[in-house]
Amino acid sequence: MKVLVFGAGQLAQMMYLAAAPLGVEVYALDVNHREVINPVSKAKLDMSIDYAIQDVNVVTAEFEHVPEDLLELAEKSGKLHPNMAAILTGADRVREKQILDSNDIPNCPHRIVNDVSELDETIQALGNKIIFKASRDGYDGYGQWRLLNMDEKPKLNQAFASLDLKRVPLVAETMLNFDREISIIGARNASGEVACFDIAENLHHEGQLHVSVAPATNLKKTTTQEATDIFTRIANALNYVGVLAVELFQIGDSLLVNEIAPRVHNSGHWTQKGANTCQFEQHVRAVLGFPLGYTKSQGVTAMINIIGCTSFSRDLLSIPGCHLHWYGKEVREKRKMGHINIVADSYKDLGDKMLTLLQYLPEEYFPLLKDEAKRLIAS
Repeated sequence: MKVLVFGAGQLAQMMYLAAAPLGVEVYALDVNHREVINPVSKAKLDMSIDYAIQDVNVVTAEFEHVPEDLLELAEKSGKLHPNMAAILTGADRVREKQILDSNDIPNCPHRIVNDVSELDETIQALGNKIIFKASRDGYDGYGQWRLLNMDEKPKLNQAFASLDLKRVPLVAETMLNFDREISIIGARNASGEVACFDIAENLHHEGQLHVSVAPATNLKKTTTQEATDIFTRIANALNYVGVLAVELFQIGDSLLVNEIAPRVHNSGHWTQKGANTCQFEQHVRAVLGFPLGYTKSQGVTAMINIIGCTSFSRDLLSIPGCHLHWYGKEVREKRKMGHINIVADSYKDLGDKMLTLLQYLPEEYFPLLKDEAKRLIAS
């Protein structure tokens, strides 16, 4: 069987590697150059887009910002999973908010800003601590502006006046004092069956995910049940097929949806060694109609992103339970170059291993690792 992935980055690469043992061949489409390539070697394959779509059993996507003409082409073939509407929802925060609100799914208090003249009304409605997000094309902290006090309002007025808010509106959200950010990754197949992985606890720095720990510490059963219910309601509302990520803010015992991602997700990379079935294999299973895999965690796991850095020692592999995943990209600031997974038997053991890991890493690129390791040791 064959799968075509729209997008040719690390997620397509890891999907390829997970699919191979199942006897599934994966191609990738570089959507910028409109070339079908091998997701690992990046070698160009001698096939057109039309031929590739005709040749494969399923078309899927590794990211949500796929040109709409390509999504339409795949949708017409009847092979696109998840469907075009679901992918577009993940690419547009306005659509995302509409799905959440229309299904009574709790999310951050928000307003849609279509013109800079609406700024005063937005502040009056949401308060004077607001995060403004571009409704499209913003990720990893890009396309975001913060209002922390009213002295910053003139700068925001100036910044927003230069934007085409009719074409790309802003989503303004109240900045909440949440306890932590968590995410739930799961899969839904065409029959409506849902299988979720354990909830991960996520630590961000300058808008980027740096560390995920799964299962999240100090989770109540009611929180897990609520997150699973939210996931299922979103997946059903989208008639979703494949792996879906739902990022959540936890405030006390309440959960609010922050974002959804219609694809395999960075905060699910821990599943590669930390779960019985990894998210990449699970996505392939779901879109091809194979039985969904067992999602139980195997110990506790930390996923550490390697961001903008290549100068580290491969001797980190001497740490028991430590696994390196390298993407083979050209280095640049804030670029995700790879990630490290560490699996342990307990949170204390995991924290100890993370402290050992720092011996092999330039600490300035991993600013959250030491404190998180100490927190896990004390938990």
